[in-house]
Amino acid sequence: MKSLHFSTKVQLILSFFLVLALFSCKKDIQDDNVTTEFRKAADYDASVAVEWNDAFLSIERYAAGYRPGPAPRALAYMGLAAYEACISGMPEYRSFSGYWNGFNVPNAENAEYCWPVVVNAVYEYMMPRFFTRARPADRQLMEVTARRNYDKYRNTVSADVFDRSVQRGRQVAEIAWTWSVTDRIGHEHYLDPCQGYSWQAAYKKEGDWIPTFPGPGCPMGGVWGGARRFAIPDEMLICRPPLRYSTDNRSALYAQALEVYSQNTPTLSYIAEWVGEFWSDDLLDLTFSPGPRWLAIGNQVLVNEKSHLETALLMNAKVGIALNEAAVGCWYSKFYYNVERPQSYINRVIDPTWKPALYNPITGEEGVTPSFPAYPSGHSTMGAAGAEALASIFGYSYAMTDRCHENRTEFEGTPRSFPSFEEMALENAWSRVPLGVHYRMDCEEGVRYGKEIGRRVNNLPWRK
Repeated sequence: MKSLHFSTKVQLILSFFLVLALFSCKKDIQDDNVTTEFRKAADYDASVAVEWNDAFLSIERYAAGYRPGPAPRALAYMGLAAYEACISGMPEYRSFSGYWNGFNVPNAENAEYCWPVVVNAVYEYMMPRFFTRARPADRQLMEVTARRNYDKYRNTVSADVFDRSVQRGRQVAEIAWTWSVTDRIGHEHYLDPCQGYSWQAAYKKEGDWIPTFPGPGCPMGGVWGGARRFAIPDEMLICRPPLRYSTDNRSALYAQALEVYSQNTPTLSYIAEWVGEFWSDDLLDLTFSPGPRWLAIGNQVLVNEKSHLETALLMNAKVGIALNEAAVGCWYSKFYYNVERPQSYINRVIDPTWKPALYNPITGEEGVTPSFPAYPSGHSTMGAAGAEALASIFGYSYAMTDRCHENRTEFEGTPRSFPSFEEMALENAWSRVPLGVHYRMDCEEGVRYGKEIGRRVNNLPWRK
């Protein structure tokens, strides 16, 4: 009996350890399944986004019809699509699927993705569709950028992961593009920027906008205020009213016109010319346009800070949407108030021979004024909205030197340094006064309005 009792004890002990071992193995397997973590967007550098941003800025420079609204619109859709395609690799951020009517994106598989490849596939699909009339050199730039990034990451993951990543990027890009096409005003507006608006019919009284020359003689973006919005409600489509029209030399408007006149009469100072040319971005073929300027600024920060891909995706989406909202709201307000440019007022009331200081070094044209109403300033509105979006990501006291136009010889592009994005936006706004294309009121209201728009975009439910 004793030996049997001892044998039974041994068997029980052995059984206990066997069960414990099996349980431990099973637990290890379960724990491995639970704790396996695929690489996140933040585990990659931002280079793929930086390269596509550079490509966009290069292509948009030569893209006729994209100023002022279609370029910011393209940035909004592409930035949103790249963000949404990678959202499962950004655990602190929310999907916007279902947030806007008609924008519905299926969840990604619970599987591994190479997020730079996903991003690359988004831009490879969307950018040629937004730039259907791109020059052959620009089409080649898109193809080379896509191929270079595929080659860079192809051998870093398995074939299954690579293919799955490409498919995910293209899937979301196609959804975003299809949704973009349903925007009746925004889609293909670049084919005819003056479509759907008669300035002659809108001219009701002295002080209303009329075309100035040199220029196309038509109102660019007259219907752009009806394009799709992502963040601002209907009640924000109209900014605050401008000063009351008056030719009385004691009136506030006359004083502001005189301020514009005095900036380049008899000549511009060196500093005023530098600031005006540094921020201009008005002229096709010379630089990218005023909205994308803020993507160029953000791209410099991504490089300077060695940012990861998650930051770049958030920046591109926020800045793109902010610029789109600013362009839509600003152009709705412009054609609602229909305020003439300083050139028209000054020539009629103060000096019939006066010209603005904006000069086109490509065509040799002098005294250029953008071809749409003055109030509020598009530069100022988009600049303040873009600055607000950038500040929400990189900080409200982020100091930097803007090298957007470094080494340009056609105009004064010497880099300028700033203590914050807000200071950049303020100088960008003021630059329009010495250039002779805006009143002070246009710029001040543009900054106020743009900042409000930028805050609306920042307050979208980005984070969980």
